[in-house]
Amino acid sequence: MNYQQTIEYLYSQLPMFSRIGSAAYKADLHNTIALCKSVGNPQNNYKTIHIAGTNGKGSTSHILAAILQQAGYKTGLYTSPHIKDFRERIRVNGEMITEQFVIEFTEKTKVITEEIKPSFFELTVAMAFKYFEEEKVDIAVIETGLGGLLDSTNIITPILSIITNIGYDHQNILGNTLEEIATQKAGIIKALVPVVIGETLPETKNIFIETADKKNASIHFAEKRFVTTYLAVEGDLLLCNVQDLHTGITEKLRCGLSGLYQGKNLCTVLAAVHELKKINIDIAETALHNGIEQVKKITGLRGRWEILQQHPTVIADVAHNKDGITQVINQLNTLYPLANFHFVLGFVKDKDVENVLKIFPDNAFFYFTNAQIPRAMPCEELKAKAAIADLRGNCFSHVNDAINAAKSAAATNDVIIICGSFFIISECHLFIN
Repeated sequence: MNYQQTIEYLYSQLPMFSRIGSAAYKADLHNTIALCKSVGNPQNNYKTIHIAGTNGKGSTSHILAAILQQAGYKTGLYTSPHIKDFRERIRVNGEMITEQFVIEFTEKTKVITEEIKPSFFELTVAMAFKYFEEEKVDIAVIETGLGGLLDSTNIITPILSIITNIGYDHQNILGNTLEEIATQKAGIIKALVPVVIGETLPETKNIFIETADKKNASIHFAEKRFVTTYLAVEGDLLLCNVQDLHTGITEKLRCGLSGLYQGKNLCTVLAAVHELKKINIDIAETALHNGIEQVKKITGLRGRWEILQQHPTVIADVAHNKDGITQVINQLNTLYPLANFHFVLGFVKDKDVENVLKIFPDNAFFYFTNAQIPRAMPCEELKAKAAIADLRGNCFSHVNDAINAAKSAAATNDVIIICGSFFIISECHLFIN
């Protein structure tokens, strides 16, 4: 098989959560363990950092990987889902996995794949772990896919665990309460491995403390150590001052991700860097600052408050749950208080769409759409749900038709926001590789 045939095989033969939802989710680690064993348990041959959380885990993973790379470490990065190219998921020093490795690994594991029938995600995790071994990385930053306890990535023993925050998402799999969701995320906490918690809620804090105590793992709360004292957007940069509450020292950071919500992620990253230094991961101040400022260039991160066009302003953001979209709307109101907003909006079927729709401004213009995947909520269904929340707009069965309609209707000073799903962003014609 060539590369394109290999990708089509992976998409068509293996259950893929991003396309079909919970039917692809395997609630145990047996397949991942078997796959990794078949290729020599590569995950045991380099250091790892494990990151979970409802929101912010992707940005945190990319920022931390950029910092480590700037510090001189050969750095692997595993994240999901991808936006345009499957290979975005697996990077070494910012470079995507080679097409040849994808072909060879898929061929090499075909026998066991036919035997145990893993999910797309399980095979991808094993592929990443093997690639990092062959590339001889010093350290790999591993983002969980869904949850933590039963996530396929959870066969590693990292040098540091990070949980960014807890919010409502994937309740059909992780549980209907914040406590249940936190318990799943806390599953990445390992015996004697320090854990950094980005944000806590009254419902979740004790779960993290109790889990860490059972595992004899030191626990560190970023929000108790670091606080943002200044946030502003300047062009495509976020200016963020973060004060260390223990020392009184303030870091003046320039972040290449300009979402105001990145301030919270930066506090988590600084807490993580503090703990990594304790275990002899040397990170100079210049590496810290350069990694944060140049993260997009270093790791290729896309789709986080990304301005695609001006006059009218067109912004793409992969926010897809209540907490994430709340942050996007807050930033719109802060940066563009006098503008009219045009939302190009699409969700997948398994989101709590009714509650998410309640947070949108009812005086905005809406262009309801759907990605071309089985898991997408049909735009007519989304339009009907939106009407209940007094949100009105038109329906477009293709993402780019919705975007073109928004661009035609928007005045020069208006703002168009494309959000609701990674898959809406991935089909956007303005979103060029």
